[in-house]
Amino acid sequence: MKSDVDKVTEETISNGGVLAKLYFDMRHTEREKLQPLMIDLINERLMKEKGVVYCYGAIEEPIENGGMFVTSGIVTVLFEKFFALVDISFRYAPAGIEILKPSKEMRFTIAELQSMLMDVSNISMTYSKFVMERVLKKEDLDNMMKHLADRESIGKRFLDEGKKKESGRKEGGG
Repeated sequence: MKSDVDKVTEETISNGGVLAKLYFDMRHTEREKLQPLMIDLINERLMKEKGVVYCYGAIEEPIENGGMFVTSGIVTVLFEKFFALVDISFRYAPAGIEILKPSKEMRFTIAELQSMLMDVSNISMTYSKFVMERVLKKEDLDNMMKHLADRESIGKRFLDEGKKKESGRKEGGG
């Protein structure tokens, strides 16, 4: 007899979901702060991210290494869709990722791939903006922000046009 977790996992995977293990490491000068930080990462951050169905983790006992304390965590996460895994990977930078399910292959429509690539582009742009805001002069930053806003509107237009074409192909049968 399958548990509720198994049923949810199978249903999510059959609808394009992904079950993965994410490996994290964390360092701090104070041993007693590491495990609460890792628990916060799992329960208060990852679990509440868009596209995460559930997650649970195991946290190693911190060890001392060169004046710093180090711990690692292995977090099993069920994602609604593959891109949620990409998004979390980009934003949380796990030390490793192991896809558990599906175990053979995943299929994506062209519209899904285009949407994923646009989302990756937007994540990259957001990250670049974050870095540049801390490095550039105000005038250079203002010029770059205008360029990024223009680029975003162009990207959205292309994405909308792609979705219309994909929709037309489905309705027209070819």
